[in-house]
Amino acid sequence: MNRLLATAVSTAAAALLVAGGAASAFAAAPADEATDKLCSSLTELKADNAKLRALDPATATKDQIKDAHKAVQDDWKTVAESTAQFNAAQKDAVKTAANDLKKTYDDLPGDTTGADALTKLTPDLQKLDTAVASAQNGLQCG
Repeated sequence: MNRLLATAVSTAAAALLVAGGAASAFAAAPADEATDKLCSSLTELKADNAKLRALDPATATKDQIKDAHKAVQDDWKTVAESTAQFNAAQKDAVKTAANDLKKTYDDLPGDTTGADALTKLTPDLQKLDTAVASAQNGLQCG
């Protein structure tokens, strides 16, 4: 069901509940807000993941990689704390991908070059990108 149709159905249902005197007519609104916030958070996660993936291995510094990785992990934390409900399998896929990326990053030796770091992180970055895209599709994010 597309977002416009879902909104129309939700609005019609809310109108019927209000007409019937139901006090819970507004219960649907926070879920929509929460879903919108989750979609926004997933978009930020995907964008920061893309920024990390786009770093040039030939010129990226360890500090640039560290900062970009931190942005991805901060975005994941926001997604994980979301109150919106989304498919448990999709949430688990994003969680696993984010955790795998963190583990790979944390396991990098201190003397790892930017090029080596990005080479080692790339499979996890791709996995995270795929998981986020799947979650966005499942939530019908706009």
